[in-house]
Amino acid sequence: MAVAALLLAGCGESSSDSNEAAGTYRVKVTEASFPTEQRLGQTSLLQLGIRNSGKKTLPALTVTVTIAGKAGAGSSLPFAIHDPTAGLAQSERPVWVLAQTYPRLAGSSQPGGATTSNRKTFAFGPLKPGETTSAVWKLSAVRAGKYTLLYRVGAGLGDEVKAVTGKGVAPGGSFVAEITSELPETEVLDNGEVVEIKRGKRSSE
Repeated sequence: MAVAALLLAGCGESSSDSNEAAGTYRVKVTEASFPTEQRLGQTSLLQLGIRNSGKKTLPALTVTVTIAGKAGAGSSLPFAIHDPTAGLAQSERPVWVLAQTYPRLAGSSQPGGATTSNRKTFAFGPLKPGETTSAVWKLSAVRAGKYTLLYRVGAGLGDEVKAVTGKGVAPGGSFVAEITSELPETEVLDNGEVVEIKRGKRSSE
């Protein structure tokens, strides 16, 4: 798998769309994973593999993330919901907390997604034709409930830059994740190690 070189600066720096070439760019999501069952305090990885399946270099590969529903749409943060209750000192309610120096490109120890004017959008730099890159977000669950996390892949930050799949639709998808406050069921092995009992697995007698 060829990994695109990161030409944008790391997290914390705003990217620009002033030099983007208007047009339509072909993109394919090759991998999408995020645990469907999580616990409060658990840290999980959200991973997306994205391929430039067209013949033109993407000006700036972007990923926009939001939680589905009115509360998610009303939040300015990608992994949070908005609480409309009047008088709150802080109306943003994180569902997941994004670890520092994330997102990253897979295999890198350096930040790999520049911030943009939209805090829900991460920019990963140009992606050459035929190249694939994999972006990783490290997230800690901090709010119990069942949530649908939406993601959309773009080819740039300008309104005239469009990403489409081979079927001509906007590339993206969703994850449904349920976060519980229940403690996991555990068992003690013969060697004294305490491990979580996986669902569907019975302890040996």
